[in-house]
Amino acid sequence: MRRRVALTGVGVVTPIGIGKEPFWAGLMEGRSGVRRITAFDPSAYETQIAGEIPDFDPSSFMERREIRRNDRFVQLAMAATRLALEDGGFAITPHNAERVGVIIGSGIGGARTWEEQHQVLLERGPGRVSAFFVPMIIINMAAGLVSIATGAKGPNVSVVSACATGGHAIGDAMRAIQYDEADAMICGGSEAALTPLSLAGFCTMKAMSTRNDAPTRAVRPFDAERDGFVMGEGAGILLLEEWGCAARRGARIYAEMIGYGTSADAFHITQPDPEGDGAARAMRNALKDAGIQPAEVGYINAHGTSTQLNDRFETMAIKRVWGADASRVPVSSTKSMTSHLLGAAGGVEAIACALVIERGMLPPTINYEHPDPECDLDYVPNTPRPARIDVAMSNAFGFGGHNAIVVLRRPS
Repeated sequence: MRRRVALTGVGVVTPIGIGKEPFWAGLMEGRSGVRRITAFDPSAYETQIAGEIPDFDPSSFMERREIRRNDRFVQLAMAATRLALEDGGFAITPHNAERVGVIIGSGIGGARTWEEQHQVLLERGPGRVSAFFVPMIIINMAAGLVSIATGAKGPNVSVVSACATGGHAIGDAMRAIQYDEADAMICGGSEAALTPLSLAGFCTMKAMSTRNDAPTRAVRPFDAERDGFVMGEGAGILLLEEWGCAARRGARIYAEMIGYGTSADAFHITQPDPEGDGAARAMRNALKDAGIQPAEVGYINAHGTSTQLNDRFETMAIKRVWGADASRVPVSSTKSMTSHLLGAAGGVEAIACALVIERGMLPPTINYEHPDPECDLDYVPNTPRPARIDVAMSNAFGFGGHNAIVVLRRPS
């Protein structure tokens, strides 16, 4: 018998808000967090816009010494973790520490530190490279530092599966509780890869929007005039608990985590399966794991990147699973507002699903103005919509053909 898993705390750091309430307000306002890049001069780049978090102050969450010794992606993870634990009213003590684990991943990791320290090497020589360089760049350090800072001594793992990272981290954490490896898990993803080299790499792939003169209108998932995704930074961390533990301490339960499905496209390093097969199999696996039928899903938070290929093939995948009923289920892409948070996307979007269940409102897909005949589902265009949702699904797909799906249900 698998143990039930409750979602009891959420922490978000995004371009549209830091913390649960500002994040939700941004979604309900249909507000874009995309703006011209300020972290460095983007004038030489084809894409000059991104989902930055200009008002993030790490000193609100970490000591100054820790800030200097940790890359921004770790700082974001620490901030979102503290928000999640605070939101869940959860304390890690010597009594429960060995039963509390951490699974936090990132798609790229310490990109900012890589570039800064490489410049130090070139200009000042190897003896001036920071002694903290290696621990600052490695992706597992987000999970490691959260463990050190909170005292969590249970399972500690870092997931790396590009833009599917957050989904895999949540699903794996859910499994750890279901199979009695832990009673609580801190899980999700963090990303801070808005750097000159990372931006250059994505630009030369020709996968990003070039609407530099209209940044808030650049991300337009499923719209016929979409021209690519927009990079963003952020973190989404969830606190999961064994159901009985959460109930005994009187925790507020946002949702029950009931399904997790994964698959591989086995097709291409960046392009999704052109038949939508990998994504469809992952969704079917998640539904099977949850023990439910497609008709029971009331909302899908799509991966919805605003690229020509992803949006068309994700639509195709949903149709493969739902068949003639595909147009019945509301589908929206919150990336239209947050931009693409890469390894953090799955965590942030699962949190959006939990808030949809709790609050009975569907976030819109903004900038949906020109219907695409090949993307013809109900994308909740431009305006939030009231709806009672009992089951929600969050989709996350990554370069390399990685697919991760999580399913959440109204607590009962």
